[in-house]
Amino acid sequence: MWLALIIFGAVVLGGCQTPDFGAYPGATTQGKNEFRLWQGSVIAAIAIGLLVWVLIFWAIIRYRKKDERLPKQTRENVPIELIYTITPVILVAVLFFFTVIVENRIDALPPARLDVKVTAFQWGWDFNYPAQHTDVVGNYNSYPQMVLPVGEDVQITLVSNDVTHSFYVPAFNFSRMALPGVVNKFDFHVTQVGTYVGRCNQYCGLYHSQMRFSVKAVSQSEFQAWASSHGGKAAA
Repeated sequence: MWLALIIFGAVVLGGCQTPDFGAYPGATTQGKNEFRLWQGSVIAAIAIGLLVWVLIFWAIIRYRKKDERLPKQTRENVPIELIYTITPVILVAVLFFFTVIVENRIDALPPARLDVKVTAFQWGWDFNYPAQHTDVVGNYNSYPQMVLPVGEDVQITLVSNDVTHSFYVPAFNFSRMALPGVVNKFDFHVTQVGTYVGRCNQYCGLYHSQMRFSVKAVSQSEFQAWASSHGGKAAA
């Protein structure tokens, strides 16, 4: 039976694309790593769930009441007890192992060719490019846009001017808190050209719902042209 299930599962998975299970595939290297971890976790959960249901129905059918005789009473079954005690520990350890690996990859800070300081405030965002002498500022009436080059490591320095905010880009599978008095650093390596919606997903006051922004990923030549045209200026 188990061999048949394994063969059936291999045929099904081999004949179709692995679903995204409601998550974004990731437009950055970091987002793709997180997406693969999510896929693996859900597939493992589905496999374990199916196994549990198979065992439940097997027990229902195999040990269903056949007559009025009292079934054989068993006080313990050490091998089975060891299996259902050790197996969950192994599963959690494997999940923890891969989670740590992915988190370390996401939190790694490789040398970056571009630095952007992101300042969150009530209720808007300030994107500052120190090397390009460019400042992009927005508020709840004007959503700012962060422009990034594709294929380069970009280091983001995230701070808050007042209360707790959260820098969230769904397409990047990324969210990081902006905390007063705390400097958070992380990096993006965008892999796809496009415009991605971002927002604050930590309630921060009256106009929290309007605290939005976007990230525009362009080619390196387009970014250089943008930086040259905005150098020394503050863009709304």
